[in-house]
Amino acid sequence: MQIEPLLILLLIGAVAGYLAGIVVKGYGYGLVGNIVVGVVGAVIGGWLLPRLGLYTGGDIIGQIVAATLGAIALLVALGLVRRVT
Repeated sequence: MQIEPLLILLLIGAVAGYLAGIVVKGYGYGLVGNIVVGVVGAVIGGWLLPRLGLYTGGDIIGQIVAATLGAIALLVALGLVRRVT
C-alpha cells in the first residue's frame, strides 16, 4: 500500500471522528480513538449510505460527510451499549 492513500484515510478518519465527537457530545476518545472511530465510521458510512439510497459524492468533502455520518452512527451505537451495561 502506498503512503498517500493511507495518509488521506487517516486524515478523513481524524476529521470525521472529531466532527462526530462534537455532534454526539460526551463520547470523545482522544486523537487516536477519534481516528479509529472515523475510519470505522467511514467503512460503516460507505456501506450503509448507498443502501439507504444516499450518495455523498466522490470528492473529499463527500467522503468526510459519509465517514462522519458513519462515525455518528457508531458513537450512538456505542453509547447505547455503554448505557445498557
